Amino acid sequence: MDMASISTNSSPFKVILGSSSPARREILADMGYEFTVMSADIDEKAIRKDKPEELVKALAEAKAEAIKLKLHGNCAPERHQPTLLITSDQVMVSKGMIRERPRSAEEAREFIKGYSDDRAFAVNFVLVTNLSTGATKGGWDIPEINFQHIPDEFIGRVVNQGDMTCVAGGLKLTHPSVLPFIKELVGTADSVRGLPRELTEKLIRQSLEAEAE
Repeated sequence: MDMASISTNSSPFKVILGSSSPARREILADMGYEFTVMSADIDEKAIRKDKPEELVKALAEAKAEAIKLKLHGNCAPERHQPTLLITSDQVMVSKGMIRERPRSAEEAREFIKGYSDDRAFAVNFVLVTNLSTGATKGGWDIPEINFQHIPDEFIGRVVNQGDMTCVAGGLKLTHPSVLPFIKELVGTADSVRGLPRELTEKLIRQSLEAEAE
């Protein structure tokens, strides 16, 4: 895909989404942006932090650095047409424990059982890097999900399906089959899916305002 430019307030800029996540691609497209997709291909397990907020920030920053290295050697971005790189990461926090993508069906089952009659937090960090200047803008968004009782029969079914559990936290929370088990969402569905729209828009705007200064 060619890197496409769009206009905001008559200031053209380019966007790279540093993620292979279909959900993040869909959300950014729904926001009206044209963009190029690049995958960072980092070893996320090699980056460890005790606090979830620090972990997602470190992972988003590592993804940005990896993509910048991939881009090294290409023509430098033109100053009059800034290029913005968007990277992000998300983990779930349940019972005080960080829940990343489960490594096995058994771990996925354990994660989902832990949500039943309890709550979890989706900890997101979004980083926008202005490749023209090197400046970065980042921030967190942390929705809270309160769950109803989740029956063992349902847990067994989604774990056997496999595709329902291949996300941070081990369960696609916005899937129609999961929604009946969510008592309350304090936050937005796009944040649960991994790219908070309002935060991303703010960081893009701040990056462009900094460019204009």
